[in-house]
Amino acid sequence: MSDHTERPAPEAAPDPDAWEQACAEDLAAERARRRAQQGPPPGTAAEELRKLVDAVADKVSGMQLPLGGGTAQGVVQQVVAQAKAVVEPVIERNPDVFDHLASAGSELLAAYRAAVRGQEARWVRDEPVQHPAKPAGPGEGDGGKGGSERIDLD
Repeated sequence: MSDHTERPAPEAAPDPDAWEQACAEDLAAERARRRAQQGPPPGTAAEELRKLVDAVADKVSGMQLPLGGGTAQGVVQQVVAQAKAVVEPVIERNPDVFDHLASAGSELLAAYRAAVRGQEARWVRDEPVQHPAKPAGPGEGDGGKGGSERIDLD
């Protein structure tokens, strides 16, 4: 471009979806890396329950029972088959229910952890447990004029 009147050739317009495509490629590569590192992701709650039932059934069926030998083994296999026959239709009819139950269980666990974490923090700091103010009952808070006093053992 030695001449000042010479202009560079107009470049093609930038792809408006280039950023979206790059992000999608990065996300796909990250997911592939995690799958290779951690194995396949868990399935739905219904699939996981089915796997659990199958694993327990295989484990129980494979146990060697010393008393009764073959008779006891036959009874165990019959119970396992009956349990699987009961669980399978429930899983097939209500797969979403198990997802909701798993979510609810996760929320309950998170609430429990939060409560325990707070209590442990108080224990570490040796703070006394504070209870909400309770209304005075008969004989409480009247300067000892009543016949009994409530003792909180918490």
